[in-house]
Formats: sequence, structure tokens, C-alpha cells
Amino acid sequence: MRYPSILAASLALAACQNGGTTPGSAPPSPASSTASNDTQDARPFEATEFARFNEPWAMSFLPDGRLLVTERAGKLRLFDPRTKKTGEISGIPKVAYGGQGGLGDVVLHPGFANNQLVYFSYAEAGDGGTRGAVVARAKLTLDDAGGGALSAPEIIWRQVPKVEGQGHYSHRIVFAPDGHLFITSGERQTFEPAQDMQANLGKVLRLNDDGSLPADNPFAAQGGVAAQVWTLGHRNLLGLAFDAQGRLWEHEMGPKGGDEFNLIVKGENYGYPRVSNGDHYDGKPIPDHDTAPQYHAPLVSWTPVISPSSLVIYSGTLFPRWQGKALIGGLSSQSLVVVAMDGERSAREETRYAMGQRIREVQQGPDGAVWLLEDGKDARLLELTPRG
Repeated sequence: MRYPSILAASLALAACQNGGTTPGSAPPSPASSTASNDTQDARPFEATEFARFNEPWAMSFLPDGRLLVTERAGKLRLFDPRTKKTGEISGIPKVAYGGQGGLGDVVLHPGFANNQLVYFSYAEAGDGGTRGAVVARAKLTLDDAGGGALSAPEIIWRQVPKVEGQGHYSHRIVFAPDGHLFITSGERQTFEPAQDMQANLGKVLRLNDDGSLPADNPFAAQGGVAAQVWTLGHRNLLGLAFDAQGRLWEHEMGPKGGDEFNLIVKGENYGYPRVSNGDHYDGKPIPDHDTAPQYHAPLVSWTPVISPSSLVIYSGTLFPRWQGKALIGGLSSQSLVVVAMDGERSAREETRYAMGQRIREVQQGPDGAVWLLEDGKDARLLELTPRG
């Protein structure tokens, strides 16, 4: 199966943001999408620069407080905040670097202390100029010189099908509290695969930690890649996180307008490209969510867009006012956005902090500090700690 890539000039704008139908049931409440206002509170934090990286994409803390940082060109770095020294982890496979592609996310297995398994995503080249995201895992061994190596990398998941173009891989990874592995798979700028159950593009996927398929997935009986699917009808999903109650939250970039913040519900269809609160870049309208209640509507939508890049649900104590709230990195908005959720039925942008640079990644540190990675070359790693 082969889908045409959308390579018109209109998708140059989409890059600047970077980054058979199975209808879902009706959403639990009427559409509650709201366009957020760009607000700026007095900052409750101080930002301290710790290091700089070349086109970083993701980071993950090791149990000893050091950071794994991915760089899109294919480097995995090991950074020690105490010494401010940066080493390299060898063993990353060759990545298809270019456009929005390259080395992507990195997370630790929940049992890392015992198995030393690291999971990472990257863009992989295919035949005829095609590309697709993959998720792999490998055992991490650290050395005494401030570096280390990945051994026996094993690909456990691939985007199907590979397509032309270099955008909207998404490929975020998160482990559920019960140990299942969730992956975001972007629609790769090809529209219809998000509604096609013979493709795993434009979807949130749920696997066992070895890449095998859970028997209780909502479309398991269909077999094939459909058995991977947890939800469908998504666009470019760059944020995925569980809260303390075990609820799964996601954000994605809309087209021209209509960035979304969603509660992810098993088996639901989120509507793209049938519905969106944005429109196509060529000006062609897309019906809004409130015109089609069979699709699950976002709890928050943004027009103008914020270009959300990453997501963490804050659980620390250093910033009590942020507890249980979503912290979202903004690319085009150059901001840290805070979203407050009211259970499962509503959410709103609470505030927005201008950061002066595109924010690629947000993580919570072991002590509750918030860490940010800027986007692009010579990008800063910042630690946010309470002011005063």
C-alpha cells in the first residue's frame, strides 16, 4: 500500500510548526474546544542554562540523575548535571536524518534498574525514497569515562506503510502504569491513513514491552496492524503522558489552526482528517468537531496555534501550583504552556510563559525541577527552579 506524500508548498508551513473508517463513539460531553489567549504571568521560576546540544529532540533521566539526550542527526548523549560534562552513547543504528526525521524519543523501561533496557525511536529509510518511524530497544552499559554503549538493538515496531516525505513521524513513546508500551504514529502528511485500519499512521498504538500485541486491544480481532491500534484519527502527535490517576493525555499539531489537547480513550476515533478545528493550508475548510459528534473532540484547541512539541503531567513538589497540570512545550509559540484539567470532562489553558526560543522538550527532574530543551542548533538545556 502506498500513499502520496503531500509535498506542496503549503506543507512548508506545516514543517515550520515542527514538526476503511472505524468511527468512534460519541465523546463523553459536548465539544469543549476553546481558543486559548496568549497570557503571561509573572514567572514563578528562574531558568538556568546547563548545556547546549545540536538539534536535540528528547531527554530522559537515568536513576543516578544523569540525562540521556537525543540529537536528530543520530547521536545519543549522556549529560551529567553535577559536572556539566557530556559524553556519548554508541550503538544507535543509522537514522534517516532530514526534514523532521532522525533520532527521536528516548525512554527507560520501567524495570530499567534490573534490565538496563532503553527504548528509542528514529526515522528509518525504506525503498524508493520512502521513510518511516521505528521503535527499538537495547541494553545500556555505562562506562567510567562518562559515556557508554547500547548493545543488541532490536526493532520492535515500524510505521506501516513507509511513505515519501520527511514530516509528521510523531514517534513519542510512553510506558503505562501497567507496563504496556504506547507509541504515537503521525499521519506522515498523507491524510487518509489516519482513518485506514490497514495502516498504523495517524494513531496511538499499544503494545507489550517486547512489541507483541495485547489481546485486549480494541481492534485485536481485526488482526494485522489494526491490532496495534488504541485510538485513531490523529495528525502529528508529539505529546503523550499519563497522569497520577492513570489517564492518558495527548496533544497534536493541527493543520492551519486547531492544535489539540486530548484525553485518550480506548477505541475512540478523533476525527482527522474528517474533522478538525483548523483548515487545510490551501484554504480548503475542514468541518469543525462540533459538526460531527461521532468523533471524539479535543478538550482544548488552539487557533492561533502553539505548535505543541512535548508533554509532561507535573507531579513534583517544587511547583505546587502546577501539580496535576499539563506542561507543554511550544515551538512556534516559543513558550511553556500550562493546561489545567478538571477530571475527564474539561480542560483549559491556565497560563503561558514566553521563553524566547522554540521549546522542543519538557521533562520533570527527579527533585521536581522542570527541564527544557530548546529546538535547533546550539540549543540550550535549561533547568527551571522556583524563583527566590
